Parts: sequence; C-alpha cells; structure tokens
Amino acid sequence: MASLRDIKNKITSTKKTSQITKAMQMVSAAKLNRAETNAKGFVPYMNKIQDVVASIASGSSDVSHPMMVTRPVKKTAYLVITADRGLAGAYNSNVVRAVMYQINKRHASNDEFVIFAVGRVGRDLLARRGYTIIDSAIGVPDQPAFADIKDIANKAVGMFADGAYDEIFMFYNHFVSAMTQEVTEKKVLPLTDIKPTGSTATYEFDPSAEGILEVLLPQYAESLIYGALLDAKASEHAARMTSMKSASDNAADLIRNYTLSYNRARQAAITQEITEIVGGAAALE
Repeated sequence: MASLRDIKNKITSTKKTSQITKAMQMVSAAKLNRAETNAKGFVPYMNKIQDVVASIASGSSDVSHPMMVTRPVKKTAYLVITADRGLAGAYNSNVVRAVMYQINKRHASNDEFVIFAVGRVGRDLLARRGYTIIDSAIGVPDQPAFADIKDIANKAVGMFADGAYDEIFMFYNHFVSAMTQEVTEKKVLPLTDIKPTGSTATYEFDPSAEGILEVLLPQYAESLIYGALLDAKASEHAARMTSMKSASDNAADLIRNYTLSYNRARQAAITQEITEIVGGAAALE
C-alpha cells in the first residue's frame, strides 16, 4: 500500500489538474458561443452567392466556365482542416483517418494527389505518413477572418483553374451540436451541381452572365473553404470543451478514490500505533 504522503501528493496533483481542465472547459465554452455565431452568420452570405450562381447556371445553357466543367481526373487535391493543438478528443484523428481512408481507396500512388493542410496537427500527421503537403496554414486564430486563409484558398482555387489538378475535396468536422461533430467530405471544385437554396429570383446581369461568373465563381469556391473553416472552428471548441469536461469528471473520480485510500491508510496507521502502544504497555506489566 502506498504511504500517506504519496497518496496525499496524488490528491494534490489531481486537484491542480482538475483546476486546469475546468478553466480550459470554461474558455472553450466561451469561444464556442462566438464561433457558433460566426458560422451561422456566414450562412446567409453563402446562400445568396449560391442562389446567384445557380440562377446563372440554370438560366442559360450557353453560359459556361472552366470551374463548372468536369474533366478527366488525373490528379486530385485534398484540403484538410484540423486544429493547431490537441486536447480535443478525437477531433483531429477522425478527420485524418477519413482523409487517409479516401486516399487509400482512390489512389494507387502519391503522385496522384496533393494536400493543402489547415492546422498543425493534420499537417504533421499526414507529413509523417509521406503524403505531399503542397501548402499549409498554421496558427489560424480561434475566430478567423477570411484574410487568415486567403493565401491558401487563392492558391488552391488558382491551381485548379490552371489545370494543376482536376478536382478539390475538403475534409473537416461539421458542427452539429456541442456534443456532436461529424467528419464531412465536400467537393469544392468543379462546381457541377449548384442548386438554389430557396425560392428562385429573377436577376439581370450587367455587363454579362459570363462576366459575373468570371468574378463570382472563384469567390464562391473560396467562400466554401472559409465557411468550412468557421464550421470546423466551432466543432473544435465544442470538442475541446467536451474533452475537458470529461477530464474534470475523471479527475473528480480519482480524487474520491484517492481520498478513500488515504482515509483507509490513515486508519490503518492509527490502528497500528494503538496496537503497538497496547503491546508495549502489556510487555511492561
């Protein structure tokens, strides 16, 4: 049995750990509220762009754009969104596992795909497995602005337009609730199935529908990436909050068990001392 001092040290260290996890839980809860608001606030903007693009695409069969045309797939790009830190349960590993599964399923060689990584954890895990990381965005704030991922989004969309690869898939955690996050795969490019989000409206385009598409489609593709990042950040804070709550609950259970062991050990020590005193007194008689 461990000594009283050892058990007391364990209780003290576990209480300190519990204080840290509770503080991290509260911080993540505060960040989650703001991140969820940001993600939901971006939806109307995305829906309006999608409605306009869908209106152009369905309004005239003569209107076309390279980003809306499916071409033979020779090379694929994957944009993987994870966190820069751990302590978020299976948040990062679930995304990386889903990406690796699809890569192994679709490709026979590393030459058939490239990876854009947002987040240090995903980048490091995939790089250690020998995958080609063509670009990465590290240190994205907890409440990101579009400027924080503008470079990598522009590069991903621009390289598709230049023909460096023929399709882009995005992997991230979709925020369902504070307790549930779902790994989601979304095809970013080509934009072959754009449908209006609600009731359709009639638009007049100036100077032309083709000119509008030339400007709007790259912005729409980049907005898909930014919207996924906002969604992923809300999922990250929710996963970390849940993980820290579980850690705090486990610490409380450990403290109760250690306290019970400490009381038993102290009682045993007291009983041993009484026995020794009684035995000594009997020996003197």
